[in-house]
Amino acid sequence: MNGSDVIAIVILITIIIAIGVYLLHWLYRHSSKDQSFVRTGLGGERVVMGGGALIIPIVHDITRVNMNAIPVEIRRLGEQSLITRNKMRIDIIAEFFVRVVPTEAGVSTAARTLGDRTQNPAALKEIVQGRFVDAMSAIASTMTMDEIHTSRGRYMSEVAALAATTLGSNGLELENASLTSLNQTDISVFDPSNAFDAEGLTQLTEQIEERRQLRNRIENESRISIKLKDFETEQRSLEIERDLEYARIEQTQAIEIRKAAQLAEIEAERSSSTISIQNARIRSEQEGERIRIA
Repeated sequence: MNGSDVIAIVILITIIIAIGVYLLHWLYRHSSKDQSFVRTGLGGERVVMGGGALIIPIVHDITRVNMNAIPVEIRRLGEQSLITRNKMRIDIIAEFFVRVVPTEAGVSTAARTLGDRTQNPAALKEIVQGRFVDAMSAIASTMTMDEIHTSRGRYMSEVAALAATTLGSNGLELENASLTSLNQTDISVFDPSNAFDAEGLTQLTEQIEERRQLRNRIENESRISIKLKDFETEQRSLEIERDLEYARIEQTQAIEIRKAAQLAEIEAERSSSTISIQNARIRSEQEGERIRIA
């Protein structure tokens, strides 16, 4: 084997390797963490998760399956609101996160029943939202509006448990569920000709009237309490002013009495002095007369 033959062999090997790399790049498909696929055709069905497989055109076909959690928001508002056990209508918004079960059986089932719709959240929602609405309606019919409000976690747990049983037929599972909004439906939506709405409307009207009467009674009692408090305050203020006036009068009387007593003492002292002076003068005159007679 001469040098030209070696070169030819090297070139041939290089060409074969290049062709092999090209075919491998063209025919080999690999999955990722968020994408799996199912290969069908020659060799039967094969689920590929976290790996790869050769896909030969014409003899093989693949169905890609989205492994990410997909949010599904359910809104039941207005005329589509849910009816509770006590026949009240509630507006409710809930959010569910569904995903393909990360097993070969789950991926196979999702590919067979859903196909490429796992890649389209809107298309997937069209398939599963009815199940969530049915579960939400079923659980709401067993609870009152107050119970749903005070036990939101229990309500969503029961909804999730009921809905999860129907998702398995499509290779799906419920990852998370949350109640994002809850409120009473506007009273204008209630239809008096509907048996459920008529009963709920009656209860709602009674509750509104009871609360109106209670509010009115509380407001009246509050007004009376305020007026009574004002009266007591005014009465106490008058009593204080009266006591102050009495104190001023007593003080004035005490001052006048004290002044009169002092004036009387002064006058008594003045009278005593006058008498003493007069007595002294008389004694002096008598003494003078006595001396003159003597």
